Amino acid sequence: MTILVTGGSSMVGKHLQKILPKAIYLSSKECNLQNFEDTLKLFKQIKPQIVVHLAAKVGGIIDNIKNPVNFFEENILINTNTLKATYECGASKFIGVLSTCIYPDKLKKNEYPVTEEMLHNGPPTPTNFAYGYAKRCLSVQIDAYNKQKKTEYSSLIPCNLYSEHDHFEGDKAHFLSSLINKIHKAKINNEKHIQLFGSGKPLRQFMYAGDLANAIAKTINKNNAYSYNICTSENKSIKQIAKIALKACDAEHLKIKWDREKPDGQFRKDASSDKFLNDFPDFEFTSLFEGIQKTYNIKYNECLEIK
Repeated sequence: MTILVTGGSSMVGKHLQKILPKAIYLSSKECNLQNFEDTLKLFKQIKPQIVVHLAAKVGGIIDNIKNPVNFFEENILINTNTLKATYECGASKFIGVLSTCIYPDKLKKNEYPVTEEMLHNGPPTPTNFAYGYAKRCLSVQIDAYNKQKKTEYSSLIPCNLYSEHDHFEGDKAHFLSSLINKIHKAKINNEKHIQLFGSGKPLRQFMYAGDLANAIAKTINKNNAYSYNICTSENKSIKQIAKIALKACDAEHLKIKWDREKPDGQFRKDASSDKFLNDFPDFEFTSLFEGIQKTYNIKYNECLEIK
């Protein structure tokens, strides 16, 4: 059975390589997924039975706000070309990895946590509106293929991710990895505080990326089409997460200064994994403290470039 993974050099791709070492891992160096002819040619050469689609243009909140055209167009092309090439090369299974940012920006308090059926109950959050809609469109495309082409394509919808394989600096850095980086720099520079965006009030679920890789491996042989949220049950405020990170990185002496002129982003978007856990009841998520501690202990010794 030939498994092809797009975004093979991504954070999740690197974790998946440890679990599914015989799969073929495709990065942007091997193929420009924004070009359909190149994509189809390579897919026909590889002849995969299963395609796990991780590839995407991703970035932090400021990058999303500044460059919505790039995030929409590039992801629409990547998703459309990959899905179409999957079908035309005859692969029997497609697993598209989305994001909880596809869900509505604001719901009633009693409607949280969000379930898979609530996807179209409202627009995504304005701070990454274009990216959120591009990823939502992949869900629509998967459903369209299943209805018209009688395929059995599926999707996984993870919450925010982090791990030692993430980007820790620059426009691609996400909150938690950037936070770990700030903590480490403050420690080695003997600083007394770190500065974070916003008020610290928004709620977030953060999952260790290795857990998503495990979920992919768990579901990859499941029969019939499926759509699962893959999210930890820990839904905490940014302020609480920051304090857990300080403790996990042995830096509880550092104070936090909040830059309230910077945007908070979506207030909450917590999603329920009940559907997934009902089908895979033995699955265990890494705790936030354990995941941050593991990420910090690996990353700051091996990879961080301190400037």
